[in-house]
Amino acid sequence: MVVLVGPMGVGKSTVGQLLAERLGVGYRDTDEDIVAAEGRSIADIFVVEGEPVFREIEKRAVGVALAEHEGVLALGGGAILDADTRALLAGRRVVYLSMDVEEAVKRTGLNAARPLLAINPRKQWRELMQARRHLYEEVATAVVATDGRTPEEVTQEALDALELKEA
Repeated sequence: MVVLVGPMGVGKSTVGQLLAERLGVGYRDTDEDIVAAEGRSIADIFVVEGEPVFREIEKRAVGVALAEHEGVLALGGGAILDADTRALLAGRRVVYLSMDVEEAVKRTGLNAARPLLAINPRKQWRELMQARRHLYEEVATAVVATDGRTPEEVTQEALDALELKEA
């Protein structure tokens, strides 16, 4: 199994699908699992229930996915905030996909559809990364910078960093 972590908009879904394809395994995204199970968007859960409720739902979804899935797994940007989740990632192949704020602006527009970035998105993104970067690094087996690179280039570097062979 390969687990992808990193901030929102870094390309975990795109790179995850490419990585799964190249390794000949399945792809799964815990954000998609949550939306399917809850029948509503993550933004709706945040607005209606609040972040603590979302984080509990996310923690359960990640635990289930780690137990069930054998292929490539993408986690939501904040999944690593939970200490139990970080403990579950210990000893696994985890790739932290990183990017700087300017790249984040280009990719996501830092728009209001991202509930944690609704007000002053650049400042909030920097603060999120200041709070999370060390946690991403803590769980990572490999760190792959995505700035100015194609998904294919990022996928290849992840394969190389983990010393994995294509199927």
